[in-house]
Amino acid sequence: MADVHSKETRSFNMSRIQCKDTKPEMLVRKYLFSKGFRYRLHDKKLPGKPDLVLPMYKTAIFINGCFWHGHDNCKKGGVPKTRTEWWLKKINLNKTRDANVIKKLSEVGWKTITVWECELKGLMLKKNLDKIAVDIKSDKTI
Repeated sequence: MADVHSKETRSFNMSRIQCKDTKPEMLVRKYLFSKGFRYRLHDKKLPGKPDLVLPMYKTAIFINGCFWHGHDNCKKGGVPKTRTEWWLKKINLNKTRDANVIKKLSEVGWKTITVWECELKGLMLKKNLDKIAVDIKSDKTI
């Protein structure tokens, strides 16, 4: 099936997708701040520039979009039907980079939490936000 937009319109739309201050990121930030957590944003000193860094808990939080980071078994994590090979390569490179960043952070003693966009929707929102707060305070690696 052909794209419903022209190449120029699609390119313009894709160029407007943000990597910082996304709606899922803002939800997590507001919740954690309301619970008394203080954090840094996109710390360039750490591998992968995590979305949120909580130095007190030595925890880095990544808030991933299901499509861009290839969330398995998620309806938003599917691959487009056009240029499938190109998208698979891009998404797999993102997944590989994510895994390497998490490995590097754990090697230097940081705990990482990955939050998926789909986990912050509907009835699951409050439960998953509470789980993030519990995971931050726990000593186990996630």
